[in-house]
Amino acid sequence: MKSSLKDALRSLAEATGLEVRKTSVYTSQKLRHHLLFSQLHIDLVLDVGANTGQFARQCRAAGYSGKILSFEPSASAHAALLRSAASDPLWTVADRMALGAANGETEINIAVNSYSSSILPMLDAHRSAAPNSAYIQKERVPLRRLDDVVVATVPSHNNIFLKLDVQGYESHVLAGAAQVLAHSVALQLEMSLIPLYEGETLMPQMHANLAAQGFALWDLEPSFRDPATGRLLQVDGIFTK
Repeated sequence: MKSSLKDALRSLAEATGLEVRKTSVYTSQKLRHHLLFSQLHIDLVLDVGANTGQFARQCRAAGYSGKILSFEPSASAHAALLRSAASDPLWTVADRMALGAANGETEINIAVNSYSSSILPMLDAHRSAAPNSAYIQKERVPLRRLDDVVVATVPSHNNIFLKLDVQGYESHVLAGAAQVLAHSVALQLEMSLIPLYEGETLMPQMHANLAAQGFALWDLEPSFRDPATGRLLQVDGIFTK
């Protein structure tokens, strides 16, 4: 009877385009994050390029209950991020700023879809694969080094999970985060397989750069494909020490 019921429910789900699978490390990003956070005793998540708080919510859904510090340069996304974090006492949103290799001021290109916004110019390969990622305006924003912000704010944490979602600007952020990286036991960032933003560091070189700093590749998650061809364009890579 139980088997017949399972088969019926599976058939019903498949008829609506859904697939029923047993939760495992092969099928659940949430489970993989839960295991990683638990094994590494993460006590601070630095959420760089937070947009409206999607990654922080994923961390909470995976069972992480520690501190989160989020950064977002876009004015509208930052306002939404503040609303997202308002009811969580351990989730702090930094003042609106971009992060990079030096302190100063910069200009960010705001995309239609918000989360594709970047300091770097976008290339045709990205726009053609995702037309709603096109830039529609620019905003001036303070530029800070992550080391300067974090050391002043949370100097005592030793098990940092650093997440970067900065649309091609990862190398610049890391250049201003040497002290943070020294205390980071895990790092997650987007890596492009082909150039999508002008001047970005592609996956092979990024992998080599992080390996030279003692980080080993732990996981890869497909994140952006060209819907017309199916070609994989970007992956989320997790590295650990």
